[in-house]
Amino acid sequence: MTPPTAPLPLPSLGDLLSSARVVSIPMRVKFRGVLHREALLLRGIAGWGEFCPFLEYDDAESAPWLASAVEAAWAGFPASVRDSVPVNATVPAVGPEAVEGVLARFGPVGAVKVKVAERGQDLRDDVARVAEVRRLLPDAGIKVDANGGWEVAEALMALDALAPSGLQYVEQPVADIPGLRAVRLELRRRGSGILVAADESVRRQEDPLLVAREDAADVLVVKAAPLGGVRRALDIIRRAGLPAVVSSALDTSVGIRSGVALAAALPDLPFACGLATVSLMEGDVTDASLVPEGGHLPVRDVDVREERLLRFAADGDRRSWWLERLARTHAVLAARDWRSAAGDAE
Repeated sequence: MTPPTAPLPLPSLGDLLSSARVVSIPMRVKFRGVLHREALLLRGIAGWGEFCPFLEYDDAESAPWLASAVEAAWAGFPASVRDSVPVNATVPAVGPEAVEGVLARFGPVGAVKVKVAERGQDLRDDVARVAEVRRLLPDAGIKVDANGGWEVAEALMALDALAPSGLQYVEQPVADIPGLRAVRLELRRRGSGILVAADESVRRQEDPLLVAREDAADVLVVKAAPLGGVRRALDIIRRAGLPAVVSSALDTSVGIRSGVALAAALPDLPFACGLATVSLMEGDVTDASLVPEGGHLPVRDVDVREERLLRFAADGDRRSWWLERLARTHAVLAARDWRSAAGDAE
């Protein structure tokens, strides 16, 4: 369906509630501490959108996620400049003995993102995990994601230990922007080729461009949902002037479709994207999941199936929780300029 050319008003809460479906998808392995991923799906005039901010996010932080879902379901996506998007495999904080099984779910890929700095683990666990990825995939590009779990000195020590495996970049090694800048400058001083990528310091900041202005990152990791949708994410990337890699927020194929639309619309895409995470789930809302084909995701729409929505429907209490969250977040979005939150810059 061709997206409308004129800006749409924010749909009423009644319009959202009339199509809302809440699902709970079991995970193959624990990811971000969860074994089930819950999401609320909305159907609009342009298709389906997904609202799935993490459970700990408050209503204000969840508002851009709703703007992104509304964009997908009611406005559609901007034009693509490519037919497929290169993607990496994602290895959670598993032991080295489990790495091969995790990688097998993604099929052939040219890049892997490995989670590190997991609570309850230590640097030896990280080194063993990354080394096993390198052993299994000697030619793959490897990036590690610490989710802000290190302090500056810890990050530099960890990267020294991980460097022999060969890293493209480290994603969010420390939690704050001054720390990112310190890690980046010290790596440059040492002559390290490891780049510093910012994730949380983009999507969880009031000013997502601050990390670029502070010279605190070499690469931006962007997710469509927490930035308010594809159009707003494109605008942020353009204004930041840094290379970008698109990642997911652990979505069903409906949410991944927004990430694919973002990656497909970027003029340059120097790194494989973290959009293959449906492979970490035991189910999906479609019979034709957006999973890698030869290390790429195709740029196509998602056919949501009613029988899948029923199979993975959340129980009554969880459905009520999500509908109440939707109502509160809609009120937040309605009280601000929702088109700004959704990136209506066209």
